[in-house]
Amino acid sequence: MNEQTVGQRIAALRAAQGLTQAQLGEQLGVSGKAVSKWEVGKCYPDITICPKLARLLHTKVDELLRDPEPAAENHPSLRDGHGGMQSLRSLYRIGVGPSSSHTMGPDRICRIFRGRHPDAARFSVVLYGSLASTGRGHGTDRVIRAVFADRPLDLQLNPDANLPFPNTMDLTAVYPDRTVTARAYSLGGGAIAFDGEAADEPDVYPHRSFYEIAQSVRAQGIRLYDYVRACEGDAIFDYLRTVWAQMQQTIRDGLNAEGVLPGGLGVERKAKFLHRSHYIGETADIQANRLIAAYAYACSEQNAAGGTVVTAPTCGSCGVLPAVLRYMQDKHGFSDAQICNALATGGIVGNLIKHNASISGAECGCQAEIGSACSMTAAALGELFEMGLGQIGYAAEVAMEHHLGLTCDPIGGLVQIPCIERNAVAAMRAINALSLANFLSETSKISFDTVVHTMYETGRDLNRVYRETAE
Repeated sequence: MNEQTVGQRIAALRAAQGLTQAQLGEQLGVSGKAVSKWEVGKCYPDITICPKLARLLHTKVDELLRDPEPAAENHPSLRDGHGGMQSLRSLYRIGVGPSSSHTMGPDRICRIFRGRHPDAARFSVVLYGSLASTGRGHGTDRVIRAVFADRPLDLQLNPDANLPFPNTMDLTAVYPDRTVTARAYSLGGGAIAFDGEAADEPDVYPHRSFYEIAQSVRAQGIRLYDYVRACEGDAIFDYLRTVWAQMQQTIRDGLNAEGVLPGGLGVERKAKFLHRSHYIGETADIQANRLIAAYAYACSEQNAAGGTVVTAPTCGSCGVLPAVLRYMQDKHGFSDAQICNALATGGIVGNLIKHNASISGAECGCQAEIGSACSMTAAALGELFEMGLGQIGYAAEVAMEHHLGLTCDPIGGLVQIPCIERNAVAAMRAINALSLANFLSETSKISFDTVVHTMYETGRDLNRVYRETAE
């Protein structure tokens, strides 16, 4: 980005409003010398004051910083390349941890199958791949037995089966005169599919790439959250308010909890300690890191303990987005409506990853979970600070790019080590991605669509033992 050009724009717009450098600085809470440095290209205004700066200069943030057009590079989905995307309700699911793919998904599958065969004498379930390898640590066996508690159940684990999709399960209903078998898949984030059946959730978004969505948004002169409203109606924001309320409750519950997490690893909860600790001489940056980490730990520890969380986009990565949004709301006073707009924007990014690649650690490693959560969070932050489309896309791309190749290898098959800590690290990395987008989006060479395509290819190339097998 040409800093001198940005500085010249600030100077011209300031002069047009009849403001001196000192007057503008006073309204922004900075010195006149700071404004002078912006105008001569020595530095940039901090991203947190860009929205206020733009309002004082009667412009928009993306116009002030000359937001670039998103790259036209557009890779089709590696899955099928057709159709649009499902509702954000399918991305942000409220449910019980510790795993959206190994707990929530199998629970849904079994309940549907059980409902289809209420009169069967007994049932059998075979878990394959990652479901079999880490099912006990993730509680898969527990939720399955609970669904079929009133009937005899034969539950088998087959971790060595070589199947195209790792989270596969076969279900059989046994009657006196026949048997009925179905194959189902837990796709990640609580999403499921039955073999040979159409998706039970229709597409509501007509586009399936960031480039296409950006073109539509630019043509209409709207923001990404307006696009969400246009596709889903006002009701989706009622749902996002419920999502945000649950995220906040999960943080509160996690900050108040103490003790050792279940599973046998002896992992102690740390969120409460992080939140209440304060070191002599603690700088503002260190305090920010501590608080963000505390909120991320709170969500992730609640998830590990089987508490209620929001998939964002999965249970294992549920702490990244709420941690950053909670911190930013506390620090800058963003309203709940602004937070919901950010959730909508981050949801579009998560939906694009989900439909064009994967959000399943068993399919593409932890890059598909923590990487996706970091990317969603960077985009959500971009909305909070009124960044332009190109900057939001760049922030999301940077956040994902630097998680490429990240493996999913949980100790003991539990969503604890290194999962909890990774949520905290990714939350802080999302803020770094936003900062880079503020300065460097015009220099971007890689589109968000390209990095999603690359993530999926990378994930499929990972050795299976690094894709949620705990081997």
